[in-house]
Amino acid sequence: MQTSDPNNFFRTESDLALEDARKLKSERTKNLGSPIDVPGKPLELIISDDHVWCAESGFVARKLDLESGKLLQVFKGHTGPVTTLQLFPSPQSNNPMLITGSWDKTIKIWDTKNKNILSSTVAHSDFVKTLLAVPAMKMLISASADKTVRFWNVRGELTSGDLQSLGFNSTHTRPVQCLAIDIHSESSATLFTADSMGVVKIWGLHREYGDRPSVQLGQLGELNGHRTSINDMWYDKDGGVLWTASTDETVMMEYYPPRPTSRPLPPIPHPKAVKAILPLPLTEFPEPYLITAAGELIRLYDISSPEEPELLFEVDAHWHDVTCLRLWMRNVANSDGKEPWIVSASLDGTIRKWRLRDLVERRSAVELPQPIAKAINPSPALTEEEERELAELMSDDDK
Repeated sequence: MQTSDPNNFFRTESDLALEDARKLKSERTKNLGSPIDVPGKPLELIISDDHVWCAESGFVARKLDLESGKLLQVFKGHTGPVTTLQLFPSPQSNNPMLITGSWDKTIKIWDTKNKNILSSTVAHSDFVKTLLAVPAMKMLISASADKTVRFWNVRGELTSGDLQSLGFNSTHTRPVQCLAIDIHSESSATLFTADSMGVVKIWGLHREYGDRPSVQLGQLGELNGHRTSINDMWYDKDGGVLWTASTDETVMMEYYPPRPTSRPLPPIPHPKAVKAILPLPLTEFPEPYLITAAGELIRLYDISSPEEPELLFEVDAHWHDVTCLRLWMRNVANSDGKEPWIVSASLDGTIRKWRLRDLVERRSAVELPQPIAKAINPSPALTEEEERELAELMSDDDK
């Protein structure tokens, strides 16, 4: 019989001490960042207007109101934790489609108006780790713990059948964690794929349409700057810089295409594994700041001189590891303007909000105590074994 009661399992003294420390910290930080509680563990976020879409360990995806914390929609159908999600323009309506990937090895596409499943595909032979929607190329890319990257046709009317495969790549020797892309045209792009050994492979991608659509890849290069798992990755097309965050406790910025006459940019050290980054120059608020998440900390760096990044401020933001960082352009009350906020998700089961100005001005982002917004509709509890597997998955996937 499976159980989610930790008291039924052997636990070390260090496990118990860590649990006690987290209990104390959870009380101390309970109002920090105006938390929105969710029943499971939020693993990935997408921000759209004033809404947050959340991939959750409790086998569901959720849509919530960022202002009120109100639960707006729950998407149920997966039989394992939902690890990743994307929004994709719908060919049938003005509402985007939601695409989710899960431990159950499937990719599901949802109608966000009525929550119906439009398509369900057994996409991989192991966990789906990440998804990348590429609407400009009518394509979805998925990566998995099975060490493959797969390409899917997303065009025309979708049915409940499988997605059409455009091809796959199996050259990585470890689980593929992250994807990034530089689109040149509807048929051409540069693709970056990163794995749990710290390897980034760079590909020239060509997309064929017509009666026999396909994707062809040609390897352009490989980067080996990290010692172990890459957990987040962004590409700056204008600056020609690839940003990577790693379990080796560094953030790296590497020029691509290479600049033989330029000195390499220095790695940015952190006290713990870096699980998420948010380079603001690549967002709709293109200021020279980098937000990072290492363990329970959120850090702000001034990167106006990338050769000498400066740590401006850090917040002990959560009582468990931060899993995702996103930008929210929040409406300003009684004004037509917007101001930038940072939204964080954590294994502590909360989504929290931080005004960027407070971080830049080195102010504590504690708000006055207030009721914690809770997302209703409980999710399936993970067993102790699954909790440990999730923690291992989030810490280092080098297998």
